[in-house]
Amino acid sequence: MRGRVLKDRIEGIRLSQVSQPLRRPASDAKVATGRQVPLTSVELLCAEIVDAEGRTGTGFTYTLRAGGPALFALAEEIAPMLLGRPAADIPAAWDMLAWRTISLGAGGAAYHVLAAFDTALWDLKARRAGLPLARLLGAWRAGARVYNSGGQYLEASIDEMRGAARASVARGIGGIKMKVGQPDWREDMRRIEAVRDAIGPDTALMIDANQQWTRAEARAFCRRVDDMGLAFIEEPLEARDFAGHGALARELVTPVATGEMLTSFDEHAALVAAGGAGVLQPDAPRIGGVTPFLRVMELARANRLTLAPHFVMELHLQMVAAYPTEGWVEYFDWLEELFDERLEIRDGRIWVPDRPGFGLTLSDAARARTVSTTTLGAPPEGGT
Repeated sequence: MRGRVLKDRIEGIRLSQVSQPLRRPASDAKVATGRQVPLTSVELLCAEIVDAEGRTGTGFTYTLRAGGPALFALAEEIAPMLLGRPAADIPAAWDMLAWRTISLGAGGAAYHVLAAFDTALWDLKARRAGLPLARLLGAWRAGARVYNSGGQYLEASIDEMRGAARASVARGIGGIKMKVGQPDWREDMRRIEAVRDAIGPDTALMIDANQQWTRAEARAFCRRVDDMGLAFIEEPLEARDFAGHGALARELVTPVATGEMLTSFDEHAALVAAGGAGVLQPDAPRIGGVTPFLRVMELARANRLTLAPHFVMELHLQMVAAYPTEGWVEYFDWLEELFDERLEIRDGRIWVPDRPGFGLTLSDAARARTVSTTTLGAPPEGGT
């Protein structure tokens, strides 16, 4: 017994801050209203955790526009707490790190950092079992419906949007999500109608306002599109206006989707209690990793909600496949070159790889885009 415990010990950790540039700056309604600048890169914190037998689990978290160095600095500060601990005791490790960082608040940057360690530990656990994470969790299906937001940001012209949407459908993607929320709602309507015409009536279409409407504006616009057969309307209001989302959802036939900006289980519980989401969109890196995500999944299941996590398909595919009812995975190619592997897309779905864990290996490109790195204890194999 003691030998098995010793083999389970965390013997090494490598942390990497990776800056991944976008091929083209992306603008949503936050940019159109002057509250944000175009997105030019994704900043990642990667964690590779090694057990006493030399097996490695790889996980990551991310931030947009600001905070990459801060996440790395906090991770570097708290990582030594994990050395020597049992790798299999993941909820206990999460709780320990959460209490160590509690002065920063329950959520926010602290939980972003916890997600890097937590996803690495879940990856390691599934690798040790020789199973994809979805199967370790109890998969209900081999894949999930997939939709694409690429090509549908506000910097794209209508012709560019139509072309990108058709290309996505031809590739086997099952839905298109487009950005709305411009100061002139008529322009939003023109763009919606153009994309719907391009993809036809049988491909799912979603819209995303990125929190830029007032309650009155959201109510007026959502009523205009409520008979268009949209799969969902995303973030019509400020993310933490739970009561407003609930009131709006009760007026509409179209499901309201939100939750991506929330950074804890408790915030998701408050949103669900207010009836604010027919489609729940948790983001595993923002809420602290797989451990709290599983709690959100159970919350969603108990309230019979659709699950459509935000971004990072590389992580979220595994959990959506382990959710009892059919959900959605959001396709983005922004992070693809950071991994040696690619996810399979066909027939409107994205498929769980048969590789153990998340089925991902950091690529040479990820190493080349590493701006800071540190190793504690035994280094993982590969990389620098």
